[in-house]
Amino acid sequence: MKKKIRLGILFGGRSGEHEVSLTSAASVLAALDPAKYEVVPIGITREGRWMVGHTPDRLDAGAERLLPGVLANGTPVTASADPTGPALIPVNSVAPASGAQLQVDVIFPILHGTFGEDGTVQGLLELAGVPYVGAGVLASATGMDKDVMKRLFRDARLPVVDWVTVLRGDWEHDSARLRQLIEKRLGYPLFVKPANLGSSVGISKVHNRRELGPAISLAAEYDRKILVEKGVENAREIECSVLGNDRPQASVPGEVLPVNEFYDYEAKYIKEGSELIIPAKITKRQTAQVRDFAVRAFQAIDGAGMARVDFLLDRERGKVWVNEINTIPGFTPISMYPKLWEASGVPYPKLIDRLIELALERHREKVRTRYTYESGGK
Repeated sequence: MKKKIRLGILFGGRSGEHEVSLTSAASVLAALDPAKYEVVPIGITREGRWMVGHTPDRLDAGAERLLPGVLANGTPVTASADPTGPALIPVNSVAPASGAQLQVDVIFPILHGTFGEDGTVQGLLELAGVPYVGAGVLASATGMDKDVMKRLFRDARLPVVDWVTVLRGDWEHDSARLRQLIEKRLGYPLFVKPANLGSSVGISKVHNRRELGPAISLAAEYDRKILVEKGVENAREIECSVLGNDRPQASVPGEVLPVNEFYDYEAKYIKEGSELIIPAKITKRQTAQVRDFAVRAFQAIDGAGMARVDFLLDRERGKVWVNEINTIPGFTPISMYPKLWEASGVPYPKLIDRLIELALERHREKVRTRYTYESGGK
């Protein structure tokens, strides 16, 4: 009988996207095959405490209730950076975790946003020598930082809309000069975003000068670096999923029809009425272009495992712009990433299996790398 893979599901986190992470993790948990996986739920509270829970007998039973329970009543642990020992270490001996809970074969980080999608957790897992699903440290960090991301896309000759990067301290010190620069270079309308956050948290569409200051102040609550982008009037929002390591593949594209003016947090997760059109009703040429750009964007940040690439399509000119890449896309039942792969012939459970296979494949490739050097070629 084939040994089960002991899979750590890492969820929650110190991020404005904490709740989204719980919803995504519950969906993944419910879809896992209990014949293949022994699951170890690992939750990170909003304050940053790590908690480990007991493996459920049935993965599809009450996943939504299980995960908050782990955060509230799990065993406190700390993540180890020692590749020779267990991945998790109990913080105290009041409620010691079992050996099964402390050692995992692979971790699936479902941590959206800061301290999860930005390379911080990935760096810890690298130190611990634990295989994990998704992008590495560099790709996670650059995929999270929209300013650096756009610079890499531009260097890869991918089309991106013009932007201005504003530091919070600079805006507080000299907002008049920066306002003049933004208006001269970009004009209105425009979008203001925290550079390092996802799920459209802290994003505003700015129609005029009066709205610019409050939009930057809102974004500055979430990051010291703020991205101000030129708006593409009446743009269509196209998305494409990428799967793979060194030879990634792109799914069929889909289109988002947001219930609000743009696909903000409320339209994504709270307010009903947004539509996902799969496949997107675009030309064959545009479809090929989107899929090509998606793979090139993935490669530009040295991605691994998975990513969702978002595009803007100019309705009048038909021009496609690469908007951003998400290295840990949403995995909720209504999320675009799994729905696009389902439409491409990879159902949700198979997609999760493939992502775990890719994590183990990437880890095997890493261990081939030599990290020590002895003179004389020894």
